[in-house]
Amino acid sequence: MTVKAMGWAHSFPVSGGVQTGRQWTRRHLAALPWTAREPETVDSVVLAVSELLTNAHLHAHSDAQLVLTWDGDCLHISVHDEDPTLPRPREADEGALSGRGVNIVRALADEWSMRCQRHGKTVTACFRPTLPPDDEDASPADGADR
Repeated sequence: MTVKAMGWAHSFPVSGGVQTGRQWTRRHLAALPWTAREPETVDSVVLAVSELLTNAHLHAHSDAQLVLTWDGDCLHISVHDEDPTLPRPREADEGALSGRGVNIVRALADEWSMRCQRHGKTVTACFRPTLPPDDEDASPADGADR
């Protein structure tokens, strides 16, 4: 069995990076064969990207590196920032403007993980679209890496 994957990577600066990151993500997701059938999954991915970029900018005071990878089963979104402190899920006070990001990502993603690295941390979330059986469009075409 051959694994065919495609992916994209981009760095988003603290100033203006979240909105640009959402737009960039939506544009790249349009290249995947299942996104037209799964607008809710696309919206969930874009919201998770928004939350993770916001966390990197607000809490880590860092630019954020975003990597999207489609492996034929799962769309992985990974956001790296320069702060090694892992985010903690917490209960936000009613009316608070922040404090819900990790809980939102946990609720939206099929799986998620965090890992410290030498220069910061990476938070990864996996989204599995509902693919029809034997969907030939589920895997990217040969040479589809970008």
